[in-house]
Amino acid sequence: MHRRLAMAVALALAGCMVGPDYQRPQTTLPTAYAGAPVVQANADSAVAIRVDWWTLYDDRMLNDLVAAALSDNLDVAAAVARIEEFDADLREANAALFPELDLGASAARSRSSGAVAAPQSIRVSNDLRIALSTSFEIDFWGRLRRLLESARAQVLATHYAKDVVTLSLAGLTSQTYFLLRSLDAQVTATRETLATREEYLVVVRRRVDAGLASGLDLAQALGARSDAAAQLKELVRQRDLAEHLLGTLTSRLDLKVAPGDLAQLPFPPTPPMDLPSTLLERRPDIRLAEENLVAANAQIGVAKAALLPRISLTGLLGGESAELSSLARSSAGIWSIGFALAQPIFTWGRLTAEVDATTARQKQALIGYQKSIQTAFREVSDALVNVGQTSAMEIDLQSSVDAARDALRLSTERYEAGYSAYLAVLDAQRSLNISQLALIRNRQSQLSASVDLMKALGGGWTDETPLAVR
Repeated sequence: MHRRLAMAVALALAGCMVGPDYQRPQTTLPTAYAGAPVVQANADSAVAIRVDWWTLYDDRMLNDLVAAALSDNLDVAAAVARIEEFDADLREANAALFPELDLGASAARSRSSGAVAAPQSIRVSNDLRIALSTSFEIDFWGRLRRLLESARAQVLATHYAKDVVTLSLAGLTSQTYFLLRSLDAQVTATRETLATREEYLVVVRRRVDAGLASGLDLAQALGARSDAAAQLKELVRQRDLAEHLLGTLTSRLDLKVAPGDLAQLPFPPTPPMDLPSTLLERRPDIRLAEENLVAANAQIGVAKAALLPRISLTGLLGGESAELSSLARSSAGIWSIGFALAQPIFTWGRLTAEVDATTARQKQALIGYQKSIQTAFREVSDALVNVGQTSAMEIDLQSSVDAARDALRLSTERYEAGYSAYLAVLDAQRSLNISQLALIRNRQSQLSASVDLMKALGGGWTDETPLAVR
């Protein structure tokens, strides 16, 4: 009978929790990413993308840089420290559910006053005391369990926050590396342009000396050569800055990256066009926003429980004696057990205001969660558009380079034959240089857009369990 009564009380206490229970909000989104262009998907489109998606670019240097960034970057270290902090907070919240046991000891020596007591009663006395004491709040309204629920959500939020940092850091490192390789290609193309213009400068000087060209042609050739030299110096400067950024991201401040070939980097698989928008749930920033919503929702219960009576039990067990030798005797034993109830009466609206404040914070967290989903959907759609359009532009840009190269050849032949002015050669040189750099930068944009797509999809397009789970 007593056992059944105890079980019934335990069940009643377990089910009595004030405040709203969390339910995931319903967010209406399209079932697919409308407006994304049709891209030529390869045979690997349906292949599951692993969390180390950067290895798809098959570049050993990139793999090494990303690995170094994820292991040594200070932002990751800060995220790990934050996880450790909230793990400790969770253990603290969990410990509040159990009684606290304290050991106390005291020793006092006192003398009675002769002005109060009779002279014969004046004496010096000792008071030695040692006892175990405990206090325990009965979580009748679920205040402590709501605190635990909030702490657990905050711990998960820190794990997802680390995933956000990891994903962003891998993306930034990859895109900076692609920028570096793009600048390598632009430096190579500009050096070829500079060499070509120096060769043309020699030809123009020879023609001027022979009286076949004017000083205007020489001035134009000198200006074109100087423009290419200045452009080369600017590209080298930008490459140094990109290299410095990679050094900071990887915590290798003396990092030196040898020149590489941008054209050798492959493109990762393109996602299937019927990719469901529900896969956005795997994005760590959306999971982070949801855990913040869970924590804010639980805090409403904590605030509401503060309006209700707080019930607690206290106990003490120990010994008290005038002499240390008799402290352990049974006759020196002391104990007490108590019950306390505290009900707020006049708080001048403070507790009610706290309920209103936590409710408002929950609304803000809800809006943040919904906004994160909408932002994620837009980012995926934008990335799909960028991947598709930059892929389609490559053919046109390559045709532009081929046409500019033919135009330079023909204008050179006409100039050397005396059929056209040197200005036509200059225009052809500039057009070829602009077309070459545009083609290189478009390839960089393709690679960067593919990274944006990986990030927007939370690291791929498989509905696998993320790094942190509820």
